[in-house]
Formats: sequence, C-alpha cells, structure tokens
Amino acid sequence: MHASLFREMTCDLGEGPLWDGKHLWFFDILGQVMYRLNAHGDDLEQWEGERMATAAARTTSPATLIATETDLMMFDPTSQTGETLCALEADQPGTRSNDGRADRQGGFWIGTMGKAAEPGAGALYRYYKGELRQLRAELTIPNTICFSPDGREAYFSDSALGTIWRWTLGPDGWPIGAPVTFHQIETPDEAPDGAVVDVNGALWVAIWGGSRIQRITPDGVAREAIPLPVPQPSCPALTPEGRMFITTAREGMSQAALAAAPLSGSLFEAQLPVRALPEPQVILP
Repeated sequence: MHASLFREMTCDLGEGPLWDGKHLWFFDILGQVMYRLNAHGDDLEQWEGERMATAAARTTSPATLIATETDLMMFDPTSQTGETLCALEADQPGTRSNDGRADRQGGFWIGTMGKAAEPGAGALYRYYKGELRQLRAELTIPNTICFSPDGREAYFSDSALGTIWRWTLGPDGWPIGAPVTFHQIETPDEAPDGAVVDVNGALWVAIWGGSRIQRITPDGVAREAIPLPVPQPSCPALTPEGRMFITTAREGMSQAALAAAPLSGSLFEAQLPVRALPEPQVILP
C-alpha cells in the first residue's frame, strides 16, 4: 500500500475528513476554513468562518453536522447557512472542539481541548437525540474517535499520552463501565491522531510525527502501515470502495522541515484492499 497526492494544499492544520458518499468534507482548523471536495479532486468549495471548525457527520436531514469551537452546528451547503444545534463549551473561550465522529447508534462523539493544548483542559462528549453529555473529563488532546463495525465498542485516545482506549457500548451507544487500554504509542515525538475502522474491525490511525497511517488489529497489535512523504498526517477517511483520503498539517514545522516535506498540509489518497461501512447518520431530535 502506498499513498499519493490527491490535491496539493497548504492547510496549517488539515483535519476531520468525512466522506459523505459524494464529497469529502475536511477542515483547516487554524485557518478557520471548511472545505468540500468532489471525488475527482477538481471542484473545491470552501467556507471561511468566524470560529474554528474541526469535525463533521452525516445526519438524518440534508444538512451536515459540523463541530465548531463553540457549538454543534447544522450546515446547509445549498443555502450556505448554519444553525446551532447545541452549545459546546461556549462559556469556555480557551477551548475548542477537536476530533469527532458519528457512532453506529446515531450519536456523535466530539472531543474538546485547550487552544494551547493545556494539560487536562479537554473533555469527551456524546450528542444523542438532543442530549449532549460529557463522557470523560481532564483530557489534553482527545483524538482517534472511531467505532467497531457492530457498534459495540468505541475507541478514543489522548494524543498527549500516546494512549488509545477501547470502551464497551450499550444498545443505545452509551458507554458501559470504564475504558481499557487498547494500544500504546511508545516512540517519542509520535502520537495517535484521527482514525477510522474498516469492515474487519481494524483501526487505521494517523500517527502524528510518524509519517504514516498505522493499521492496528482488533487485538491491539500494530501491523502494516501506509507511509507518507510528510511528517504530520492527521486523520484518514475510508470509503465503502476502499479509497482512503488523508489530511495532513504544517502546524509547528520549521522552514527547514517544510523544505524537506513541501507537501505538508496537502490531501493524500490510497487504495486499500479493505473497505469501510458507510459513515453513520446522526439522529436529529
């Protein structure tokens, strides 16, 4: 497996790719820009906002759910208008949303973090049928949110610790008991970022600082990887046809590092021998 350039870009912090069946949604968090790109990579729409946006999900309406630094928003690309679904730490100006993904039961998980990655300033939430509930507090950089194909397990990480956890879910998608350690990144200066699960239950995790997408099997063992020509891959999206899109970032890179990896901040793609289930739809009230 190998990755190739899909579209050259200069995202400071490319993140949150979502394949909705026709388009790839993604974000430049620090640039406060939301993008939608067609399957051929030649028709790019963009919307610049007054606040950071970080993650998206399909919904049971024509609108797309967008997580921003202050709310969960319903965005209609046709009218180019957004409407707040619920507030998200709107009273905490020092935090923003981060990684997020819809679960198999129709909920939406979203992490928050300090804007300067202050230790313990973040949290993990789930929105479900009109209710936003905090699941876990005192996280630093919540990431790697994804779900097993049968919807019985959730995965999430704290990038600052290099730890990915697994959490058992009940029939309605709420966690049961405490999460358990699933996988630990041991290499210094590498961290788990965004992730997606294939139909076999393996996680494909972007390794920030590690120039790769790492496959981790359901038993928590790291197997093969997809190398990338940039050091900071941030999140993959995998389609039901086995096509993977990968966002990357330029954040914090020196001029020398950018000269060595000039495609940092671009979008990449890879063709995998496995596929993913379609992204779930978030159930709206």
